[in-house]
Amino acid sequence: MQENMFEINRKSHEMQHAPLANRMRPQNLEDFVGQRHLVAEGKLLYRLIKADRLTSAIFYGPPGTGKTTLARVIANETRADFHELNAVMAGKKDIERIVQVAENNLGVHNKRTILFIDEIHRFNKAQQDALLPSVEKGLITLIGATTENPFYEINSPLMSRSTAFAFQSMTDEDIEEIIMRAVTDQERGLGHYPLSVKPEAIAHWVMAANGDVRKALNALELAALTVEKNEEGQIVIDYPIAVECIQQKGVQYDKAGDNHYDTISAFIKSVRGSDPDAALFWLAKMLEAGEDPNFIARRLVILASEDIGNAEPQGLAMAVAAAHAVQMIGLPEARLNLAQVTTFLAASPKSNASYVAINRASEAVRKQSSGKVPEHLRDKHYRDQSVKEERVYHYPHDYPYHYYKQPYLPDDIVGSTFYHPTKLGYEKKLLQYLEAIQKLEEWKDDR
Repeated sequence: MQENMFEINRKSHEMQHAPLANRMRPQNLEDFVGQRHLVAEGKLLYRLIKADRLTSAIFYGPPGTGKTTLARVIANETRADFHELNAVMAGKKDIERIVQVAENNLGVHNKRTILFIDEIHRFNKAQQDALLPSVEKGLITLIGATTENPFYEINSPLMSRSTAFAFQSMTDEDIEEIIMRAVTDQERGLGHYPLSVKPEAIAHWVMAANGDVRKALNALELAALTVEKNEEGQIVIDYPIAVECIQQKGVQYDKAGDNHYDTISAFIKSVRGSDPDAALFWLAKMLEAGEDPNFIARRLVILASEDIGNAEPQGLAMAVAAAHAVQMIGLPEARLNLAQVTTFLAASPKSNASYVAINRASEAVRKQSSGKVPEHLRDKHYRDQSVKEERVYHYPHDYPYHYYKQPYLPDDIVGSTFYHPTKLGYEKKLLQYLEAIQKLEEWKDDR
């Protein structure tokens, strides 16, 4: 009993002196904030935890999104024997020790063992392979946490025996809720301090945290511990103090206001104007201010077709690849993908010919043509083959250069031209091809 009391007092002492971010970790699922796509009531992970039936899993996503926190919630919720390792400090012997414990748990007590490994991507192949037999036999339920893409950093056999759960950056609302809990919580937070935190200070921390709740809580704790009480006995935390404590300049940027639209407009116009330096500046401003990187990536995908198009066909491929990369790895690493595609698109030849062409075609559909499909272009599968057509469709691949002149537009707008390629970049080659095939032979009209 004395040892138990000593252990309780030790843990209480450690909690009192632990950083605020650690003290504010939730103890159960009901207190867990964020990752609603994973742990909202009724979701798969929520059901697995509540039923104490969690199978081996990999938690991956940006730092500060609750991967370790959720693992410790599982430790409180489960009846299994829970062990925790950090891959930076642990080795093969640590794994072997826990495997022996797991064998004893299962054989003697009929009890499961859960092993949580933080930063599991830091284990080398041999260390990861050492886990495999125990995971495969169900001796250990593995929970691995990583900020890297597990499909690249973790051995395929281990991944195939685990369920991957992608953690997303905390939303602004999530971070604000956690900050307010920390301000008011009397037991684990700063509720015993006479704090007066201004809304603009909280708003700055939310923005500067960029989805990492630890960053916001560290700034809050630093402010509470260093700001002197005023004459009324209050510790007032205003905007300048908030900026100072998070060591990040306040960027004038409202993600829901005019500055949001003005900055993205300046960014797009800089890329369109072939100024990579200006484009990088506006990109950096948005990222520093906490703009959603997926929003930036989507705008670059649009721009690649609208302003560059066939002048550099790789532009769209790169923009789409960057958008996938942003979703796959998240910030802060995804800023490199966004910078690469931004500079590529800004330095590429420009053409809005495709954009203008679809607008012209849409105008013709709305105002000029009935859109009736010419007889020779209609699907033949459902038609009466005995009916002789007035005009025959010629299969272009049967002719030299795989081209045959025949009308493809509706009869009422035959001869209309919507697409006018420029003479820039790759689009110049397309123009040359279109001009060349027009000279192959005279117009053949079978009407």
